[in-house]
Amino acid sequence: MAETLLSVEHLSTVFELRGKSLFAKPVHLTAVNDVSFDLVAGETLGIVGESGCGKSTLGRSILRLIEPTGGRIVWQGRSLTDLSDSEMRKARRDLSIIFQDPIASLDPRMTVGQIIAEPLRVAEPDLGRAERRERVSRVMEEVGLAPEMANRYPHEFSGGQAQRIGIARAIVTEPKLIVCDEPVSALDVSIQAQIVNLLKGLKERMGLTLIFISHDLSVVRLVSDRILVLYLGRVVEIGPRKDVFQNPGHPYTKALLSAAPIPDPVVARARERTVLQGDPPSPIRPPSGCAFRTRCPIAQPVCAENPPPLIPVGDRHRAACLFAEDVVQAPSTMAG
Repeated sequence: MAETLLSVEHLSTVFELRGKSLFAKPVHLTAVNDVSFDLVAGETLGIVGESGCGKSTLGRSILRLIEPTGGRIVWQGRSLTDLSDSEMRKARRDLSIIFQDPIASLDPRMTVGQIIAEPLRVAEPDLGRAERRERVSRVMEEVGLAPEMANRYPHEFSGGQAQRIGIARAIVTEPKLIVCDEPVSALDVSIQAQIVNLLKGLKERMGLTLIFISHDLSVVRLVSDRILVLYLGRVVEIGPRKDVFQNPGHPYTKALLSAAPIPDPVVARARERTVLQGDPPSPIRPPSGCAFRTRCPIAQPVCAENPPPLIPVGDRHRAACLFAEDVVQAPSTMAG
């Protein structure tokens, strides 16, 4: 049985927003709300949802780049939430992140070699200059960049090349877990495929465990072993990729799948579409009970009472819907 590397237990992240005037009371925005899941070694967990649902905040909270306000993050049996800043810096040798905007994530005043080597200066301060240079050259080759480019600056590279630099920076400390925060959303479609294939290859060669955050279900389907669906900061569905794509147990997941493009025009025209009404409610004043009920096509009065728990709808497949079994009976046309 695979080792459990990461356990996220009832994680919450709340932001305090100041009022417009000096004497106005602050309001609280709950970006991540009571999220729990486990991640085993070598697994890729895809996190999906609409913009503003809390995907990126969840990923950064797990790494404590944003401090969570509640819950626990357990990494290899050790609670990250209890570590001091110095202890957390040491732990981050095993934890890394790839950012969404490849150009904005690179310091324009540093050369590519300096950018990639920067994590080594923190994680392995005793490493000699020659060893550091050799490590940088090796990871540049791993991601498809010529080591001779190490003395160039970020503005000299295309978006795809810049993301390869970001990936090299993420793997240079040989981490065990990488959070991929929308790593291809800012790239052209043809370049997206190259970056996705690169990540899949690195995962196999280096034995990486990935958290892959994206709003693009077609990309998530290619890379993920399991899928976690977020809505307004809450987990509404989690399960193996095939189960979630073929038999979604939550109306929100079903709506996301029905909006995803299908390359076969015949299948695309024939499938039933679920069109959500209105915009997501404000995370400052979320609805009572099920947060999705204000847009849900099958909502009932009981949905307003309490947030629904994650209900089993299959082997390792859970959905936070009181009517999940009814939703599963209508299979999705987007196969896993």
